[in-house]
This record gives sequence, C-alpha cells and structure tokens, in this order.
Amino acid sequence: MNEHTTIKVPPEDGNFFSAPYHLSIAGKLVQADETFDVINPATGEVFAQAPSATAEQLDEAIAAAKTAFKSWSALSYDEREVYLKKFADALEEKRDELAYLLTLEQGKPLGTMATPEVDQSISYIRQIAERRIPVEIVEENANHVVELHHVPLGVVGGITPWNFPVLLSLWKIAPALITGNTFVLKPTPFTPLTALRYGEIAQSVLPKGVLSVVTGGDALGPQLTNHPDIAKISFTGSTETGKHVLRAAAGSIKRVTLELGGNDAAIVLPDADYQAIIPQLFWGALGHQGQWCVGIKRLYIPRSIHAEFVKAFVDYAKTVKVGNGLDADVGVGPVQNKMQFEKLKTFLADIKANGQNIVLGGEIDESQSGYFFPITVVDNPPEDSKIVQEEQFGPIVPILVYDDVDEAVERANDSIWGLGGSVWGRDTKAAVEVANRIEAGMVWVNEIHTQGVDIPFGGVKQSGLGTEHGREGRELFTNPKTVLIHK
Repeated sequence: MNEHTTIKVPPEDGNFFSAPYHLSIAGKLVQADETFDVINPATGEVFAQAPSATAEQLDEAIAAAKTAFKSWSALSYDEREVYLKKFADALEEKRDELAYLLTLEQGKPLGTMATPEVDQSISYIRQIAERRIPVEIVEENANHVVELHHVPLGVVGGITPWNFPVLLSLWKIAPALITGNTFVLKPTPFTPLTALRYGEIAQSVLPKGVLSVVTGGDALGPQLTNHPDIAKISFTGSTETGKHVLRAAAGSIKRVTLELGGNDAAIVLPDADYQAIIPQLFWGALGHQGQWCVGIKRLYIPRSIHAEFVKAFVDYAKTVKVGNGLDADVGVGPVQNKMQFEKLKTFLADIKANGQNIVLGGEIDESQSGYFFPITVVDNPPEDSKIVQEEQFGPIVPILVYDDVDEAVERANDSIWGLGGSVWGRDTKAAVEVANRIEAGMVWVNEIHTQGVDIPFGGVKQSGLGTEHGREGRELFTNPKTVLIHK
C-alpha cells in the first residue's frame, strides 16, 4: 500500500464532509437528537458531528433487519449478487470523497493508504458477490440422498475498529449479505463518518432493512451483543473487549467471530538478503502508523547481521516523512486518537526508564497539533520488556537479536497472541519449515500483508475465534443444514 494512487484533491462534493450525517435505519436516513464530536487526528480538532443513536433507534434497526431477512434470504445468490454489485458501483462513484473523508477522520495518508483501502473494499464486494456456497451431496445410495445446505443465520451485528474503518466493516458486511443475512453495523465512535456515508449510499441501492448503520457511544455495543434478535456478532478490536463480546453472546448462544489483538513476530533468517527486504519490513511494521492488526510488532534478527541490519533499517526509516495524511509526500500519518497516543507514551516512558537503546525517534514534539508520534526504533530490548511483550499498535518497533532459529521460534511463540507472523530468507523451503512452526493463524513467507477474498484469515490463542475470508469465513455466516431424502 505504499505506492501513490491518483485521486482528485480536494473532492468536488464539499457537502460530503460538511452536511449533516444520518443514521441509516430501515432504508431511511434518520436524525438523532444528540451528536458527538469527531476529531481530525492531524489537527486534534473537532471537524464534524456524528449522530448518537438511542437504544430505541438501535432496536428499530434490528427490527427492520429481522423483517428484511425474510425476503432477502429468499432471494437467490444471483439476485443478491446484482444488489451487491450495484452497491459497489454506487461506492465507486463516491470513491474519491470516501477516501478523502477517511483521511480526515482516521489520519492515514490519502494516496498510499486511504484510497487503496476504499478501492480494495469496492473490489472485495464485487468478488464476494460472485462467490457461492453450493449444496453438497454427502451421501447417496439406493435408498436415499443426503444434501448439505448452508442457510443464512438471520441478523448479523458488526462492531468495527478505527484502524481500517471502511475495509474491516465491508469485509464483514459483504459475505454476510451474499449468504442471505441482513446486517446492523455499529462502527467505533472514533471513525464513524465513512461508515455513515456508505450507509447512506447503501439505502439507495439495497432493499430497506438489509443494511443499517448506527453510531454512538460504548453503550450501543453491549445492547447489540445482548439483543435476542441478533444471530451472530462479528467483532474486530482488542482482546479485552472481545472477551466481553464473547460473554455477552453466551446468553443467547449467538454465533461469534472475533478478530482480536496480535503481537506478530517477523523472523529474518541468517541467509536473508536483508538489504532487499528492509522496505517490506519497514512498511509491514511502521506503515499505517503501525496500526495494523497483523503489523510486525517484533523483528527478530540473527546476531551475524544485526548491527548492519539496524543501521540499514534506520537509514531507510529516516527517508519516510511523518505528517498530515493529506500531504502528498507523507508516508506515515498521525496516531488515530488521543487515547492511543497516550498509550504509546507509556511504552516510550518505560523504554527510557529502563535505559533501553532508542536508535531512532523517541522524542515527541509537544508543540505540534495533532497526534504525531515519531517513527521510533528500539535496539535489542530485553525479551520481558513492555515493548516486546505487549501490543504497541503504533509507529514504534523493537529489533531483537537471536543466536539460532530454534530460539527465535520459541521466543516468537512465547505470547498470549497468535494472529500473524512472517519469515524471511533466501532458502524458501527452509523458511516455510520455520513458518510452519509459528503459532499464528496466518504466516507469510517472503511477503507481508497479502490478503484476499479467498484467503482464510483468523487468529489462534487470544487473537481471536473463527475465520474471515475464504469459504471457511463465508460458511461462518451460515448454519449447516442436513436434508435426508428417501428415494
């Protein structure tokens, strides 16, 4: 995502940003009596007001989705495909505006991150629209035939985070809809605006009640997860919040998919051409302000190349500009919100208090407006240090020394998380063997962050429950139903 993409700046439709935002409920744009502030992280200032839905409005959205489920689930896959592709086409018409708005509320660089996120979301919808879960014949003999159907669950509730507010929500919505479910989305209050805008767009092309977008404070999340008419919760966010979601869902035995935290390790093998892969490692760790769920959070480097690697990594990092994501030459934008910004300060304070070696960054310019955190590299902190053991989720990365590969694998696996990981080396077979020993739901070999509609993605340990993408992910929006037919 670090190649520039052409976009009109500023977009022509100024009303897309300044006009009132509405909830999308039952095919209508609905006002709320109260609003909440949305802050531009590049300035630290309020730039918009988002509607704060009441409990009654969320109930209305769920009721509308329950009603719409009857007719939506009765449509064929082909009929639902037509609707989803119309939705993608309508989003594409507002592509530039959505990307620009995404940078305003999230902070990510417009050309290298925001626009690709919107483009990938639109492409994802179109691809998902063409996917099917066919009826399978699991047994047939002279007496009977056994069919396995995958039937939709009902109303799906989605709760999404602030790092990829367009992509991560549409990753949930599109497979839920194509498999015949309806959807109620509750995006994070940190980045609600793009979801509200594409919710408005959806009302013009989808049947009423099929997709509702409801924004507000933290109280809406538990209401959604506890609601008896929600059949499944798909949640992306922190591990601690995921535990609350899982407990709430247990009350009505809801289906749950959780994509949670991670502390992903990248292991560079002794034979790696480290000079060639430093750009990939840098962007995999520190691109997107380090705010990747599957970002590289720990870099393990063999002692034989450690000193040279650190110098080359820091030299490359110095070429990347931190600043407002609307500026064309900016590679890393601000941290998305003040809460995360303050959390990152605790990592920095701990590093300094323990005398760990900061080889780049480490000093925050407090005179700047906005939540700008310097690209920071820490050289070989202890394995039990805060920056190694906890998920930083920001533009700060530790580079760790290892002496043999078995040791590196053991240290990489010594974590409560297991979302992603990567292995880098010239000998692909050897690298794959190491990758197969990494305890994670997704491991890349000599690449990073490749994902796709047919590539299953999910975590192990406390990084999540269930799968997104692939047939495996789509099937989790359905119930298997066995039909036995006597001949």
